[in-house]
Amino acid sequence: MAQQGIQLDQETLCCSICLDLLKEPVTIPCGHSYCRRCINNYWDEEEKEEKIPSCPQCRQTFTPRPVLVKSTMLADLVEQLKKTELQAPPADRCYAGPADVGCDFCTGRKRKAIKSCLQCLASYCEQHLQPHYDVAPLKKHKLVEPSNKLQENICSLHDEVMKMFCRTDQQCICYLCSVDEHKGHHTVSAAAERKERQRELGESRQQVQQRIQDRQKDVKVLQQEVKDINQSADKAVRDSEEIFSQLIRLMEKRSSDVKQQIRSQQKTEVSGAEELQEKLEQEITELRRKDAELQQLSHTEDHIQFLHNYLSLPHLSESTHSASINIRPLRHFEEVTAAVSKVRDQLQNMLSEGWTKISLTLTDLDVSLSPAEPKTRAGFLRYSLEITMDPNTAYTQLLLSEGNRKVTWMKKPQSYSAHPDRFTDRSQVQSTESLTGRCYWEVEWRGRGGIVAVTYKDIKRGGGESLFGNNEKSWSLYHNNNSCFFRHNSINTPFSVPSPSSRVGVYLDQPAGLLSFYSVSDTMTLLHRVQTTFTQPLYAGIWLYPSVGDNATLCKLK
Repeated sequence: MAQQGIQLDQETLCCSICLDLLKEPVTIPCGHSYCRRCINNYWDEEEKEEKIPSCPQCRQTFTPRPVLVKSTMLADLVEQLKKTELQAPPADRCYAGPADVGCDFCTGRKRKAIKSCLQCLASYCEQHLQPHYDVAPLKKHKLVEPSNKLQENICSLHDEVMKMFCRTDQQCICYLCSVDEHKGHHTVSAAAERKERQRELGESRQQVQQRIQDRQKDVKVLQQEVKDINQSADKAVRDSEEIFSQLIRLMEKRSSDVKQQIRSQQKTEVSGAEELQEKLEQEITELRRKDAELQQLSHTEDHIQFLHNYLSLPHLSESTHSASINIRPLRHFEEVTAAVSKVRDQLQNMLSEGWTKISLTLTDLDVSLSPAEPKTRAGFLRYSLEITMDPNTAYTQLLLSEGNRKVTWMKKPQSYSAHPDRFTDRSQVQSTESLTGRCYWEVEWRGRGGIVAVTYKDIKRGGGESLFGNNEKSWSLYHNNNSCFFRHNSINTPFSVPSPSSRVGVYLDQPAGLLSFYSVSDTMTLLHRVQTTFTQPLYAGIWLYPSVGDNATLCKLK
């Protein structure tokens, strides 16, 4: 029971703006509490829009803007909660393992280093690093993340720290090198060279990202093309069979020939499109890996290490595929149907000529594109999916009802059995069904609001990172009667909604990496759209604000 009480306190002591534990909590005149920084930023945005400062939850306005004073009681509660949840780390965690950087000044068993000094060329644990914060001359030293490669900053000829770069020989050098072996060469400081190479690296990243976007567009075009080929081919087969059935025995053989030729052409078109799609997806994967390497390099704090690694980078290879996919003008399989209809009206002595026209039409087949996302609610309902919530994932104070389609926040914990998939720190739940292909569902809210999300199965089950949107494995929309924002990997994307509906529609095209959120009322209003790449099966998710009686329902769609 004590543990459950702590979980409730954690939800209660959350800021409704950042959805995390209160930091420097303040209480405004209406009685609601927020992080000082969160409420100040919120009011700053309102003042920019020439609005009167108000409470994000109850919307009470304040004139003049209130002076914020730290809430000592809430701050103490937050600190007590943190101390209760934290466990003293084992002693082994303080010492350096095989993969860690050890402190150069520890005797005996070395502790983990927390910083390396580029001037001292040594690494320090927390205890031995303190002089760098207290002693005036040491305060000027450059501290970086712990590194085992500090000796690479030493010139092998003069045993001096390399702080310069020779552009003539394209290598890092020390000051003595610049007046000796590299005398007369074009030399600059390592920092100046780093700045130039950082600019080049940024340009390379832009090229990689642009190619990723181009390849993603090409993949979407090909996915839609395959769908249209299949739909048009199926319709052509049905129409051709209906027409040929009227020609009785004389036309039965020709009907079979046309069907076979359509299927053959369909197979050829689909095979070519899918083969090119696979190549493009492979190129996207390789480009993402390259982009990650460049990003990691761009964050290297050590100039010398940066330059060593940068100079060893291979040049970005040219794309082996076209910059875009060109779709030929619309012709489709419908011309086959037209040619067959004409044959039906001809006599037996004209059959040979009609058959030739059918064959030529199939050979000259083209395809076109159709919209990737529906434009009307009726169009979305074509992809409606009946979803239920998985009781094994539900937070202990969430009650599932109505066939596991309704989720309600309860004052007392429910009698759920222990399960490794259960969320332990956040009032949220995942769906039982995985989401594949194209699908659409709607969530109806009652109460203060909450989060609707899509998430991978292996999202964390406890801690702050388990909240939908606080990690790279979930995409969430926070929704209440006053405000909305999108959240992914702990980054908020706010947007303005004049009057958000209590019902939210979610459209997912998993293969195309498309996720859209809509406000559903008499009309559908797009709230936010995401274009990304999903690498695992997805599941629907719901988070409820911890308020007794608040609920959300997965709607039955007709």
